[in-house]
Amino acid sequence: MKKLLFLAVAGVLGSFGIANAQIQKGNLMLGADLGNSVAGSAGINTGLFGANFNLNKNAGWGIGINPKVGYFVKDNLLVGGIVTLGYNKAKGVDADHTTTYGIQALGRYYLSPGEHGIDNYLKHGRFFVEANAGFAGTNTSGSGGTTNGFAFGFGPGYSYFITPNVALEGLVKYNGLAGGGSAGYQNSLGINFGIQVFLPSSKVKSMIKDPSQL
Repeated sequence: MKKLLFLAVAGVLGSFGIANAQIQKGNLMLGADLGNSVAGSAGINTGLFGANFNLNKNAGWGIGINPKVGYFVKDNLLVGGIVTLGYNKAKGVDADHTTTYGIQALGRYYLSPGEHGIDNYLKHGRFFVEANAGFAGTNTSGSGGTTNGFAFGFGPGYSYFITPNVALEGLVKYNGLAGGGSAGYQNSLGINFGIQVFLPSSKVKSMIKDPSQL
C-alpha cells in the first residue's frame, strides 16, 4: 500500500515537473493558434479548429491563424509577438466578407499549481493568462467598412503537454479593435485552439547551426 501511494505521488509530481521545465527562464515558445484573434465585423464566426463569437451584427463564420513566438524572461513569464491573419464571412450568399490582419506584442503568465486558488485538473498541464496589443485592421467588402488601428486581446487558457516539449492549447479571448475607418470600434469573443513547441534557447541556436537536428 505504501509503495502504491509513493508511486502515485511521484507520478503527480513528475507530471508537474514536465510542465515546469518547459516554462523556465531562457526557454523559447514557437507555434500557432487556429481561430480569430482580431475583432472583425462578420458576426458569430466558427472555424474548423476555432470559433469567434463576434459581438457585432450579422452572424456568419470565420477562421484565422496566429503564429506566435515568445521568450521566457523569467520562470512562468513569457514575452514575444503574434501575427494575426483571418477571414470572416457574414450570412447569405452575397454577404460581406472580412479580412483581418495585424502584428502585436504578446505576453503570457503561467499560473503555478495552487496559485490564486487555481489547481491543475489534468496531468501534464498548466493554466495561463495571455494578453496582446499592437496594430491590426479589418477590411470588409460591400457596406461593412474598415477599421485600422490599435488592437488588444486578453483571456485565460490551458496548455496540455502531450510530450515534454509540445503542448496542445485552448484559449478564450476578448478581442478589441479601435482606430480610423468607417466601421468604428470592433469587438469579439474568440475561442482558439493551437499547438506550441517549447525549447531551450541553446537548443534553437544549435539547430540553426546544424539544421540536421530538426
